[in-house]
This record gives sequence, C-alpha cells and structure tokens, in this order.
Amino acid sequence: MTLKRMDNVLIVVDDLEAAKAFFIELGLKLEGESTVEGPLVGSLIGLKDVRATLAMMRTPDGQGIELDKFHTPNAIRFGPVDAPVNTLGIRRVMFTVDDIDAVVARMRAHGAELIGEMQYEDTYRLAYIRGPEGIIVALAEQLG
Repeated sequence: MTLKRMDNVLIVVDDLEAAKAFFIELGLKLEGESTVEGPLVGSLIGLKDVRATLAMMRTPDGQGIELDKFHTPNAIRFGPVDAPVNTLGIRRVMFTVDDIDAVVARMRAHGAELIGEMQYEDTYRLAYIRGPEGIIVALAEQLG
C-alpha cells in the first residue's frame, strides 16, 4: 500500500467569509461549500451534535485547503489569535508565487499583516503574512 497524495489541510475558522475572501485574494479558487451534520459526521471526527459549514479551496495545481466553520459544537480557541510560529501544532501553509512584493502588497491591502521577509542566498525570497483568524501564510519566490 502506497501513499498517493496529500488531499487537503483543514483550518477551523470562526469567520468563514473572511477566510474564504483571504484565500481567494491569494489565488485559490472556491471549489465548493456545504454543510455537514449528524451522527455519521460526529462519529468520524469524535464530536457529538456536529453541524459545520465546509468550504473547499484549491490551488492552481489542485492542492486543497478545507475551511470549516463549526456551528455546533462551538469551536474552541486554544491560545491567542496571533500565536507565534513556534507554537505547537500546524502553524502555517506555504505557497510558491511569482512576485512576493506584489502578493504581499495585495494581501496587505486586504488586511493581512506582514510578519517578516528574507532572502536566502540567490535562490529564494520568503515572506510570512498573517491573515484572518491568525492564519500564517508563507510565500516563496524562486530567484534566477
């Protein structure tokens, strides 16, 4: 048995509309949105009385980010919204872009905060931005 691919990463959010708008502005497409609920969903994820709205976002090459808004039970915030990158757990997603400066400027105009940026020798430029819900997105631009 062989691992075939990574299908998606889940990000639980409180403001689904803001999170969708952020990722659409970044360049992902909304593939679909639906509400799930009931005992089958609850038994799969280990929660009772589940009702959640899911939005599946896709990168141009088909990678997925699933944004979930839990209506019941309420989502639990663990730590501050602006937790630093060294906080335990999944802390960021990274995308390759053609022009970091343009993407950072566009995302800042839509409320994203620039955390920092650097250049690694003559090969990559990197930038970290923070979007809604404290989501950290890393951007990589290959040089040369």
